[in-house]
Amino acid sequence: MITIKRLARMATVTVIAGTVGGAAVLAAQAMAARARSYAKPDMRLAMRSSVGAVGKPPMRLVLLGDATALGVGVDRVADTVGGQLAALLAEGTAGRRVELSSVAVAGSRSSDLATQVARALVGPAPDVAVILVGTNDVTHLGRGSDAAEYLGSACRRLRDAGIPVVVGTCPDFGALRAFAPPLRQLLGWRSRGVAKQQATAAGAAGAVVVDLGTRTGAVFRADAGTLCHDGFHPSADGYRVWAHALLPAVEEAAAVRGFLH
Repeated sequence: MITIKRLARMATVTVIAGTVGGAAVLAAQAMAARARSYAKPDMRLAMRSSVGAVGKPPMRLVLLGDATALGVGVDRVADTVGGQLAALLAEGTAGRRVELSSVAVAGSRSSDLATQVARALVGPAPDVAVILVGTNDVTHLGRGSDAAEYLGSACRRLRDAGIPVVVGTCPDFGALRAFAPPLRQLLGWRSRGVAKQQATAAGAAGAVVVDLGTRTGAVFRADAGTLCHDGFHPSADGYRVWAHALLPAVEEAAAVRGFLH
C-alpha cells in the first residue's frame, strides 16, 4: 500500500499537509491503511467462462489490469466487472455467446501491463479488451506520467493487433472508506490526476476511454454498499455500477468487430 517516505514527499505539494502536524497525521493514517485487512485475490476469478446462448459464434472479451479487473472483493466470476459486462453483452447481442477471460493480476501497476498484453495475445485474438488499472499507481505514489505511458503502450500493442480497447480510468479514491480524512482527500486528488493522464495517453493510443471517477464516483461516495468489507475494493454492487458505465463503450467496440448487429 502506501509508504511513509513516499507519502511525506507527496505531502510537500499539498495544502492538506502544509504543516508538520498535518504531515504527521497523514503518516499515521498511512500506517493504519497499511495495517488494514484487505480482500484477498482468488485465482478462480481468472477462470475462463462462457455467458449466453450455446452454439452461437463467440465474442471474446478479455480483462487486463489490477485487482479490480480480476474481481477482488467478490467470490463469483458472475459478480466481477467482467462477468457482469459479459452478462449485459449477452443479453443485448441477440443471443450472442460471450467468452470471458482475464489476464489481470492483483497488485499490478501500469508497468505490468506489457506482460498481460503478451498473455492476452496467446491463442485466438480477443474481440474486445478492457483495461482497468491505476489504483496501485496511486498508492505507490509513482510518476503519473510514467504510468500513463505504460498504459498507452499497452493500448497501442492491442490496437496494432486489431483489437478494440476500452480503458476504465482510475477510480476516485475520495470515495474509498479504507482511508480516513485527510488522507482520503489527498489520495482522491492524486487519483483524479492519474485518471486525467491515463485518459490522454489511452485516447492518443486509440482506446475508448471511460472516466470511472466522474461517471461513478458520486454513487460510491453515497452508497457504502458499493464497496466490499475492506472499504477499498468494489462489492458486487460496485462492479455492477462499473459494468453499466463501461457497457456503452464496450458495445461500441464490439460493433467495430461486427457484433451487435
